Amino acid sequence: MGTRRASAPSRRSWTVESVSSQSVDSPAAPLDTETVVLTVTGMTCGACAVRVQRKLGKLDGVQAAVNYATGRARVSVPAGLEVGVLVEAVEKAGYGAEPLGAGGTRADAGAQRDAVRSLWPRLAVAMLLCAPLGDLSFEMVLAPQLRFPGWQWLLLALTLPLVTWCAWPFHRAAVRAARHRTTSMDTLVSLGLVAATGWSVYTMFFVDADTEGVSAWGLLFRPSGSIYLDVCAGVTTFVLAGRLAEARSKQSAGEALRELASARQRDVSLLLPDGTEQRVPVEALDEGDLFVVRPGEQVATDGEVIDGLAGVDAHAMTGESALATAETGSSVLGGTTAVDGRLTVRATRRAAESAVAQLVELVERAQGEKAAVQRLADRVSSVFVPTVIALAVATWAVWMLATGSLVRSFDPALSVLIIACPCALGLATPMALMVAAGRGARLGVFVKSQQALESARAIDTVVLDKTGTLTHGAMTVREVEVAATDGLEPEGLLRLAAAVEQDAEHAVARGIVAHASSRGLDLPTVDEFATMPGLGARGIAAGHAVLVGSPRLLARGDLALGEPLERWHAQRAAEGATVVFVVVDGEVAGGIALTDTVRPSAAAAVAELHALGLRTVLLSGDHEAAVRATADAVGIDEVLAEVLPADKAQAVADLRTAGRSVAMVGDGINDAPALAGSDLGLAMIDGTEVAMEAADVLVLGEDLQAVPDAVRLARATLRTIRGNLVWAFGYNVAALPLAAAGLLNPLVAAAAMALSSLLVVTNSLRLRSVGGARTLVTERGVRS
Repeated sequence: MGTRRASAPSRRSWTVESVSSQSVDSPAAPLDTETVVLTVTGMTCGACAVRVQRKLGKLDGVQAAVNYATGRARVSVPAGLEVGVLVEAVEKAGYGAEPLGAGGTRADAGAQRDAVRSLWPRLAVAMLLCAPLGDLSFEMVLAPQLRFPGWQWLLLALTLPLVTWCAWPFHRAAVRAARHRTTSMDTLVSLGLVAATGWSVYTMFFVDADTEGVSAWGLLFRPSGSIYLDVCAGVTTFVLAGRLAEARSKQSAGEALRELASARQRDVSLLLPDGTEQRVPVEALDEGDLFVVRPGEQVATDGEVIDGLAGVDAHAMTGESALATAETGSSVLGGTTAVDGRLTVRATRRAAESAVAQLVELVERAQGEKAAVQRLADRVSSVFVPTVIALAVATWAVWMLATGSLVRSFDPALSVLIIACPCALGLATPMALMVAAGRGARLGVFVKSQQALESARAIDTVVLDKTGTLTHGAMTVREVEVAATDGLEPEGLLRLAAAVEQDAEHAVARGIVAHASSRGLDLPTVDEFATMPGLGARGIAAGHAVLVGSPRLLARGDLALGEPLERWHAQRAAEGATVVFVVVDGEVAGGIALTDTVRPSAAAAVAELHALGLRTVLLSGDHEAAVRATADAVGIDEVLAEVLPADKAQAVADLRTAGRSVAMVGDGINDAPALAGSDLGLAMIDGTEVAMEAADVLVLGEDLQAVPDAVRLARATLRTIRGNLVWAFGYNVAALPLAAAGLLNPLVAAAAMALSSLLVVTNSLRLRSVGGARTLVTERGVRS
């Protein structure tokens, strides 16, 4: 959950209130800790994130996970530790930090927009100057005879805006890092630009102008001569373009999460005991408080409507395009919008604990986690820059000893500096996770941990709960059958049965009453109502003694069905229907067959799971016929029926013992042990909180196609992460020897470095196509 912070006049005095949680990186963290989220500014590569994480980790009792792509640090701190201590630690590492407030996601969006806006003009100027500078520089190298009086000053005039104002973000970050005795990828870029510019100026003004030119082919694979202003232009332009593409990708990847977060109301009309209203921040709303929602306003937190009637737009939370009706007694979700009516709502959760707040927290936590292979990449990045600088110096020294030429030794050393920026390593995992989280939010899939993604790759069997997961979990009347010898019509029989059942609480009773209501039947008053637990109910309705109950009740009363009803009962039972009989004035008047209807999306979801090469198993405590009927309806061959709630976890364990890697999909309290005991647990978010807590992946709404989408997204994300890391590592391993050997022109090195990061970003953005054009569609918006 999010943490609540005490207000204070200075950020140095901010503290964290007691909200127990576990550390992001260590599940074994002590329970008397809190989680603080910081927004970290000034990071430019994965090495920066590692440096901040290491600096925070040096504080006593503090564990941190820093995400370069999101600019967030999730920090587990001892109870009562001031946030100012964390901020100071980050600042000592050379970066900025602020605690994430209630508008943090909106602030992030603003920061990303500002980053994009600040890069555009610098890139535009760099692109404008790059072509003439590169062309003129090439000519002066290729054909020294074309050099004219003052050509040096013209090149310098074109170069200075590029290497100063356009490249200022790199120099500023490099100087800031140097002041704190650290390095980053900006250190490499800045050093490369300064070295190339300084050497070029020295060459132009103090070296003989009659230098022999080189061939155009040699410019690609051999040293380009002693003037490197084209390299300055290329490096600045390529790196700025890469930074802009990265910033725009981050902005795009975070849209779904920001859309979700924007569904949180900032303030709310609190209804006071005297009937007056007071506008207060939504954080002040407590469980049990009454608040008012007017037309056009968002519901501040999850609650129950105690007065009013309104059409509610639940699209932001459920994807449902049609308006749902919220009325007295119905539940509403925080983040939904009252369109055309006024509601008085009793809060059932604090705003920080609402469904939308939990989903945002869930996605941000998952984004902050790192795969084992990415943790290795981070460790490499942290020492990579100093190593590259040492390698560049060594390259210069070796070439100097081998050739005795400053010009010949400078070129490969400069290529080493430029080619080796580790930005792609830092982006490999977080960029893929950010895009996957955004796509998952649009598909209704929320992954709670990086480990869940890794588990999903090995899944070969999906176990699905029946009631409430594959089915609606609500009984509906399928057929009303009357005895041939009785004078009642089906509607008359239904009317009497519904009258008696309207005061009962079980699912069968609710199904009968709902069916009668849908047909517009006027139910008579019932006298002498009584229930018989496990058997049925009775009462006097419209002057008739009516008994509604199970076949066991009839057997106890020694009541005969007659051959037609016996045959009808046997057929419906074989089809998996639940049958109750109606006895009127001591005679069996007929029966009512009810079924738990299968969700429309269930069959398609099961077919997609099969297409993914997964085996499916239907698990339920219902009798064999009912479970088999549901399995046949959705295309599942393997059935485990009449499994008691306590035995569901054992059934999953048995499958795992048999060598299967099991994903469990459920929604109820009795599914929680099985969800926790499976290799991958997926809980329907309309289900119980216990089930959602035990699961690894949450599925929003009731569209079961999100289940195969979850598996597909997890697999695609892992493939993308591995592909990113293979490229990032392989690129540096292959490029550095070429550069050190003098086989890579610095300009080509600059383009390859920018291309490396761009390929990682582009590859990650491919995850936005997982699930095709499908977006989350649920079968209902607000539940009543």
